[in-house]
Amino acid sequence: MNDKITFSDIIQAKAEGKKLPVVSCYDYITAKLLVQTNIPMALVGDSAAQLVLGHDSTLPATMDYMVIITAAVRRGAPNIFLIADMPFLSYQTSISDAVKNAGRFVIESGANMVKIEVNSAHLNVIKAVSDAGMAVMGHIGMRPQHIGKIGKLKAEGTTAEMAAELIDLARQVVDAGAISLLLEGVAAEVAEIISKNTSVPVISCGSGPGCDGQVLVAPDILGLLDGPKPKFAKSFAKISKNTIEAFQNFSDEVTRGTYPDREHSYHMKTGQLEKLQQLLNGKI
Repeated sequence: MNDKITFSDIIQAKAEGKKLPVVSCYDYITAKLLVQTNIPMALVGDSAAQLVLGHDSTLPATMDYMVIITAAVRRGAPNIFLIADMPFLSYQTSISDAVKNAGRFVIESGANMVKIEVNSAHLNVIKAVSDAGMAVMGHIGMRPQHIGKIGKLKAEGTTAEMAAELIDLARQVVDAGAISLLLEGVAAEVAEIISKNTSVPVISCGSGPGCDGQVLVAPDILGLLDGPKPKFAKSFAKISKNTIEAFQNFSDEVTRGTYPDREHSYHMKTGQLEKLQQLLNGKI
């Protein structure tokens, strides 16, 4: 992708009814591959705590870590529209912390937008970051940063009462200054209502097909993970099998002594080995 993607392009896509593919990506190499496609948006999610660092929740992702990996993705994908995930305790402690940390993503990582998991208690955070001149994506529905409080993530908006609350919250988040929404684990019918009744782009993360775009984490797309996955996760390749085979082939060639061979080794210039032997003069 050669042309720099701006938020105007994202808004235009919504207006034209074009669906937006978004990949949650955590590293430079994956980002380099991503830009060889027509995918316009990448999200550096705090799910890196689970999928890169091996934790059982998103909570251990620190601000410093998120800034570093977001900058890495930006270096790999200089023209993509890049969204950075505000991690746990990066915005809950104070309005001042929220603005400063959001600013770090923009200044140090080159992010175009920050994503904030919100409920009605965080509307002032959305407003403050937006008023400071930064683009905000409000994340509603399932909120993994609340796992310590709720114990288990479950689908949101599955009853009429819950749905009405979510629809109202979406309106409040946009009114507070969010210029995009991410709906995670929201009933598809509710997500479609929200998407059709707001002017901002709405991205689905397991919230059905009725939104303006869809996000999946790169490891799920690539089929890198075995074991249970969220209901909405789909693998578009089986790279885990090929990766295991590649590692095993490497191991086999090393143990047999067939790797590295001459082709994969550096060598002295012509005549230099003989000269070295003369210099050493039998010392070794």
